[in-house]
Amino acid sequence: MLIASSMDLKGPNFVNPDTIFANNQMSLQDIEIYGFDYDYTLAFYSSHLHTLIFNIARDILINEHRYPEGLREYDYIPNFVIRGLHYDVQKALLMKIDAFHYIQLGTVYRGLNPVPEKEVIAMYEGSHVPLEIMSDFYGKSSHGHTMKQFMDIFSLPEMTLLLCVNDYFMKHNIDYEPVHLYKDVKEAIGDVHVRGIMYRAVEADNEKYICYGEQTHAVLRKLSKNGKKMFLITNSPFDFVNRGMNYIVGKDWRDLFDVVIVQADKPGFFNDRRKPFRRVTDKGVLLWDRIHHLEKGQIYKQGNLYEFLRLTGWRGSKVLYFGDHIYSDLADLTLKHGWRTGAIIPELRKEIKIMNTEEYVHTMTWLQALTGLLEQMQVHQDPASQTVIQQWINEREEMRLRTKDIFNAQFGSLFRTYHNPTYFTRRLSRFADIYMASLSCLLNYDLQHTFYPRRTPLQHESPIWPEQTSTGTHVGESLHITSVL
Repeated sequence: MLIASSMDLKGPNFVNPDTIFANNQMSLQDIEIYGFDYDYTLAFYSSHLHTLIFNIARDILINEHRYPEGLREYDYIPNFVIRGLHYDVQKALLMKIDAFHYIQLGTVYRGLNPVPEKEVIAMYEGSHVPLEIMSDFYGKSSHGHTMKQFMDIFSLPEMTLLLCVNDYFMKHNIDYEPVHLYKDVKEAIGDVHVRGIMYRAVEADNEKYICYGEQTHAVLRKLSKNGKKMFLITNSPFDFVNRGMNYIVGKDWRDLFDVVIVQADKPGFFNDRRKPFRRVTDKGVLLWDRIHHLEKGQIYKQGNLYEFLRLTGWRGSKVLYFGDHIYSDLADLTLKHGWRTGAIIPELRKEIKIMNTEEYVHTMTWLQALTGLLEQMQVHQDPASQTVIQQWINEREEMRLRTKDIFNAQFGSLFRTYHNPTYFTRRLSRFADIYMASLSCLLNYDLQHTFYPRRTPLQHESPIWPEQTSTGTHVGESLHITSVL
């Protein structure tokens, strides 16, 4: 079935959650090779996994880093944090920042409680975060940067653990060094992966942890049936991937892929020319022979993209690679190598369903109308007009808070800070040609389909005061609504 529009059949205000959205024009007709990350791209995980990671990392802090036993009172809090947040390592603050480096006031948390706006403004001498303390290109806190951006879906339990430990220390008036806390939590979360604890738990109960296997299988079969080449590049180990793909696709899953690379060490894989490929047997034994060809059916470890390009010849815009991490999976591929990129954003489905609700549509319509009224009527300086304008300003602020809380009571939408795009959205629009909630969205499109980005007017391309607002409400109608409400 071909979806020609992102609008659902319910009406012009409804968006289909299974739509593929385009930042850059791209035709599937030009794509000959499809590449995939594994975690949260081919394999989707249930919320049980976040609880598992949180609990194990919390216990590592207590048992190995000598953190207080009282931390066991804290359990994972689903949906408390969202992806794309920034963490000020030295101040122990978690916050949402927009595309212009401004903090969204009301979304700054120390522990499990918000920090008052006045305190935030005093600490940062305003609400702007200078470029020099922002995270580096991959969202990491290094080289003097004090901000860490959490872009990985696996980072949700890490953020929650940071908040919980901070909360415990503050409640018990314990003096602590925030930098040490950040590093200890990061190490504990890393140990859950490095030691294989998470991998063993998922392997032992795929049914509990892995979701949407049938849909992923259907996408891979569709691409294979249409003669497309496919490859897998993942940081996960072979045993973990193999068990997962056996569950999702079947024991013949390797027949679908022309190249399989595990423990690739992305994003280093895309930049470090020194690491050669190494062949791995089905039993995990590392072989020492030099790799002259990347053969179908074989498993390779590490390596680097430059060697991958040399051995396969898969270059430029005929390659489309999918991943969930905008930095580690997509940034280098689009900036340095000209591959087409697809971002998997699972949060999209939930946010679009919220956007389709009557409450959200009504709130946004009225918010847009109020904003238009303020822009038009602010020239009137007489006391009566100023009284009405102030009422509108107060009402607009209340509605802005309401629209934030509809998505997430603490941090709002992944994609917006009130009206501005988030820092996450800015990166998404730059590094991903297309983005979607899951790979299953591909099932709704013919492989000849061309994705066209919507032409959204630049600020100077719109009239200062259009006859009709973007919501379709005339100015006169807006004034009438004001008098009624």
